[in-house]
Amino acid sequence: MAKSIAAAAGDDSFGGRLKSWPERVKTFYNDVRSEMKKVTAPSFKDVRATTAVVIITVFLFGIYFWIVDNTIGSGINYLFKYLTHR
Repeated sequence: MAKSIAAAAGDDSFGGRLKSWPERVKTFYNDVRSEMKKVTAPSFKDVRATTAVVIITVFLFGIYFWIVDNTIGSGINYLFKYLTHR
């Protein structure tokens, strides 16, 4: 990618950028190909472990927000009842 940027920096006109486009695309795809060779898929054991962590975390956050929602709702209901009975 650095080669194509350096090549394009020399000629900043529209024609120069248009001429350097195929080389920049080729360099980009070569960079993508080399990076994709480094990618590995997770094992089934890793997928199960992270899925369990996500499910447990969602459950705990659900309980937490349910408690907070009920507490704030009860406080607001108490406040309305207190203010309307006077």
